[in-house]
Amino acid sequence: MSIFTTRPALRWLVPAAVAATVIGGGAAVRTLTADASPSLPPRTAAQLLVDLQTARLDGLSGTVVQTADLGIPALPVPGGQGSSDLTSLASGSHLLRVWYAGPDSARIALVGTLGESDLIRVGRDVWTWSSATNTASHRTLPADSREKPPLDPSTLPHTPQEAADAALAAIDPTTKVTTGSSARVAGRAAYELVLQPRDTRSLIGQVRIAIDAQQHVPLRVQVYPAKSDKTAVEVAFQQVSFARPNPAQFRFAPPPGATVTEEPDAAPPAGTAPQKATPPQFALVGKGWTSVLVARLPADTTTPSTTPDQRRGPGFALDKLPTVNGSWGTGHLLTGRLFSALLTDDGRVLVGAVSPDTLYHAASDPAAALKASK
Repeated sequence: MSIFTTRPALRWLVPAAVAATVIGGGAAVRTLTADASPSLPPRTAAQLLVDLQTARLDGLSGTVVQTADLGIPALPVPGGQGSSDLTSLASGSHLLRVWYAGPDSARIALVGTLGESDLIRVGRDVWTWSSATNTASHRTLPADSREKPPLDPSTLPHTPQEAADAALAAIDPTTKVTTGSSARVAGRAAYELVLQPRDTRSLIGQVRIAIDAQQHVPLRVQVYPAKSDKTAVEVAFQQVSFARPNPAQFRFAPPPGATVTEEPDAAPPAGTAPQKATPPQFALVGKGWTSVLVARLPADTTTPSTTPDQRRGPGFALDKLPTVNGSWGTGHLLTGRLFSALLTDDGRVLVGAVSPDTLYHAASDPAAALKASK
């Protein structure tokens, strides 16, 4: 759930994300949660789901650790473990601080070794700030906007709540929902909700959500690959307070000498003629845990057929990935512990928590034949 939503505060639950990590490769979270399990009155999985959906949150602040071990090649993005660059959240370990005082007052700070990056929402103003580059960008949301700006460009959830929402959205006949042992996270007693795909084709084995016994909001989310007892993604509070933060936490003014970019409003001016409709640029093949997202890369994105120095995809060099082919065509394959991604030479990208064979089958599906926009 995004911190920019106007839905109940629960769905808002502070930013950190299937970005919560174990500083130093995993030991941190284990240390934080090593306390004896608390004794709590029993609650069923159905009761815990109701708790999640009905919780209300007036204020929150805390520190989150995130660990992502997706089993993919190191991505050549700025920083790395300990980086304050938001694009680094896709792998390694990171520390984030969060503040929340309502849908219109929220702040996330990714704290790195040598700097900090912030995302701040106050009223209709949205600021991003990087201390490392001394740059800031500003955007004013429309008065009636329900837009939920992303926390970072990665595809991972960015807070325990967001991770929980993504998992809960998959609850249908394809999911087994049970309860786990009680836990203690950030010094607070918590129930545990366990989600397991019934379809064995999914690369996800289970998602475990630790829910605060009093506030009913997620304190920790762990995602396990199929046939593995080692987490691939973990997001957890290290410290949390449910007191309403001081309004000063949400005030921001670019420091002297900062480079400030004013982002344009995405909405067209009143009276502007609508643009000609373009073919859909994304599709979903399959459903539930084994669904495959298909999208068309921007027209200016280079393809694997260009020179090696130009073969750049979204975050990695395509020429470093294995070449694959089938009835759907040719392309390059990226595999990890939780997902597979196929980048085809005709400009499509297919991603899912499935094996490569499932991606190849989806690539041949008529629903995945996205037409290039002109």
